[in-house]
Amino acid sequence: MLERLAGHNYYCLLDGMSGYFQIPISSEDQEKTTFTCPYSTFAYRRIPFGLCNAPATFQRCMIAIFDELVGDIMEVFMEDFLVFGDSFDKCLHNLEKVLIRCEETNLTLNWEKCHFMVTEGIVLGHKISSQVIEVDRAKIDVISNLPPPVNVKAIRIFLGHAGFDQRFIKDFSKIA
Repeated sequence: MLERLAGHNYYCLLDGMSGYFQIPISSEDQEKTTFTCPYSTFAYRRIPFGLCNAPATFQRCMIAIFDELVGDIMEVFMEDFLVFGDSFDKCLHNLEKVLIRCEETNLTLNWEKCHFMVTEGIVLGHKISSQVIEVDRAKIDVISNLPPPVNVKAIRIFLGHAGFDQRFIKDFSKIA
């Protein structure tokens, strides 16, 4: 997905508002989410966080909503919608298509977290731009500030952090 995003001149990074809670649960499945409280039982009417298949169900819903737009003018990862274009006007036109689809399907966006018509942005811990995909500087700072590993668990933690960005580190497997 990151490779498909890089190389465009303009991006709009949209964030869905309380993504899971925007997806209704069918009435016959609501009883499966029932939980007991001191005076009654309750069942969710919308997908809550914590259901075992909620992430996969949510991603399938997002792909279904934006089906013909994904890969062509946008990418979707959970509740992050990434619209792109090679010119300002093209990106604006693509953004309009996505916003119309959001309006048609009653998807609400968190406007405080949205970024419009930017030339670079942070996506899934990576900085994308028209030239390259880079590691987010904040992630490098986290790895740099980790204490030196003193036991096996600490080594695993360090390698887990560093391994996330191994494609950007020449000869990572030899170094690790």
